[in-house]
Amino acid sequence: MGPVSAPTLEAGLDDEQLAAVTAPRGPVCVLAGAGTGKTRTITRRIAHLVSTGHVAPGQVLAVTFTARAAGEMRTRLRALGVSGVQARTFHAAALRQLRYFWPRVVGGDQWQLLDGKLRLVGQAAARVKAGTDAAALRDFASEIEWAKATLVTPDEYPAAVAKLRRETPGPAEQVAAVYAGYEALKNRAEVLDFDDLLLHTAAAMEDHAGVAEEFRDRYRCFVVDEYQDVTPLQQRVLDAWLGERDDLTVVGDANQTIYTFAGASPRYLLDFPRRFPEAVVVRLQRDYRSTPQVVAAANTLIGSARGRVAGSRLRLVGQLPPGPDPDFAEHDDEPAEAAAVAKRIARLIADGTQASEIAVLFRINAQSEVYEQALTEVGVPYQVRGGERFFNRPEVRRAMTAVRVAGAVDAPLVDAVRAVLAPVGLTADPPAGAQQRAQWESLLAIVELAEELAAVEPEADMPRFASELETRADAAHPPTVQGVTLASLHAAKGLEWDVVFLVGLVEGTLPIQHADGDDEAIEEERRLLYVGLTRARRRLALSWALSRQPGGPRRRRRSRFLYGLIPDEHPASRVANSGGGRGAPKPRCRVCGSPLIGADSMKLRRCADCPSDVDVELLDRLRVWRADEAKEQQVPAYVIFTDATLTAIAEHRPADSASLVRIPGIGARKLDRYGEAVLGLIAESG
Repeated sequence: MGPVSAPTLEAGLDDEQLAAVTAPRGPVCVLAGAGTGKTRTITRRIAHLVSTGHVAPGQVLAVTFTARAAGEMRTRLRALGVSGVQARTFHAAALRQLRYFWPRVVGGDQWQLLDGKLRLVGQAAARVKAGTDAAALRDFASEIEWAKATLVTPDEYPAAVAKLRRETPGPAEQVAAVYAGYEALKNRAEVLDFDDLLLHTAAAMEDHAGVAEEFRDRYRCFVVDEYQDVTPLQQRVLDAWLGERDDLTVVGDANQTIYTFAGASPRYLLDFPRRFPEAVVVRLQRDYRSTPQVVAAANTLIGSARGRVAGSRLRLVGQLPPGPDPDFAEHDDEPAEAAAVAKRIARLIADGTQASEIAVLFRINAQSEVYEQALTEVGVPYQVRGGERFFNRPEVRRAMTAVRVAGAVDAPLVDAVRAVLAPVGLTADPPAGAQQRAQWESLLAIVELAEELAAVEPEADMPRFASELETRADAAHPPTVQGVTLASLHAAKGLEWDVVFLVGLVEGTLPIQHADGDDEAIEEERRLLYVGLTRARRRLALSWALSRQPGGPRRRRRSRFLYGLIPDEHPASRVANSGGGRGAPKPRCRVCGSPLIGADSMKLRRCADCPSDVDVELLDRLRVWRADEAKEQQVPAYVIFTDATLTAIAEHRPADSASLVRIPGIGARKLDRYGEAVLGLIAESG
């Protein structure tokens, strides 16, 4: 079977997809939003290039970021009558090339590929008297991977992390010493890690003209998917593959950049038109995955992002029939939130939704346990994706053993548990490394279970708590079945479901606590939530809890990212816009401190008779703008914004969308319709 005809390839494409498919030979940059038919467009573009005789299938190298995505691409290409295209991950492509060129470039027996680097990292850490427990070694290994992905050598590491203000799992000089020791041990053993595959492939092409010439004669056309997530090392390999050529198609979405912590950078995607001024740039913005209601929420969230390059901004346009509005729910505590989510899921399944079409997404894996338990209690099957089940985690097993062997302790239960868990990693403050922090979160969750038990059984002791943990562990391990997906937001990338529950949306979790104070890190957290929102096809539910455990102080604040998402008429809107929660103090006048009474006072955040600090010139501009809008729409002026809202804007002078929606009366729809104009007027007024 040969390639299908051009008319067949072009059938059913929208105008933008067609432009991407039929664009002449590269360079081509496809800015593809979530749900816009990216894979369909890529594969049809490759088939179009083959069917028109531009390139033979075997001359195409298409690079994806997961083996699953590569397999899907090959399957779709075969359905289009195109076989022989090399669709691989960066590492798989590099391994294949390195094996072929090794005798010519290095000579001798090929070095073997390491199954895992922890053993050698452990030896290197021990030599410099660094931490050698499992969590420390995983953090060191992750940091070495980041350094190699960003082309940072051991000698350069301390200066590089200082410049970036990067959080490190130990003193920078110590991490550099572990890194250097690991590289030395690896080279002495004549083995390679996965990053070496890319480094050696790039070096072979850069240093051996014959190797580069043979490779470039074989491969003439390159396609790179998820281009927003390439690392400097992967870009170096791509540059080596290309040489002076430009027959390259890249596809990506800067709004979905969520791996900068691992060295990924969207700048290669954003700078593509600058690097290739003659490039064809196509923007795919028609969303065929999600309802307009889901799309509107995603647009509102990402529309408030800071530092977005203008040319890269994608605003999705929903193409599906309308569906239900996103739902928002506030709960007293995490178990109550999980129980409510589990009950809703049970009702959805009873009404005909397949369990496999439902997902519960959270920021960190440690959040899964309470949902595992809640779903088990209502008899709903589930699967955990992208992380170990809570009671299977090594640190949790160690904690349970420590509790079990401790026996009776003459101390309050919670204090006793904290003391018992201290030797296995529970500290007063969270540790620096990501792996160690994840384990610390798991141990803290054990303490919270003790707090929960003590609240309902004040006389409970350590043996009773050990029994409780065993019972919970047994209950949380139903037979492995296909069911509701529990996943972290990172693990959900590239997937989609009919119904998505986004849970635990509080400050300190999303955005994660260690991101606070770093604008770039906060924006990555925003993009992570954006990825979560765009996983939903039809139903989207967002929730948060004011306390960790029942009876605890309700001091948590809902995520800042929810400002503007909750519609004006939703019961949670008043609290969201004022930043409070149930049980929060009544808003007070910012001038005299008295409790505020009435909608106008709430908008102004001051009593009606307290002194005003309104920007009169800005207020006049806003009134003129409002009059023009009202005339154009043929509606009364107050329909646009009331006088009180305009006065509040002129007093507070919000600098961005997030600040604008904090003014009561400005919800998602008004932000979407008028936000840009209002912020523009504020900026113009200085």
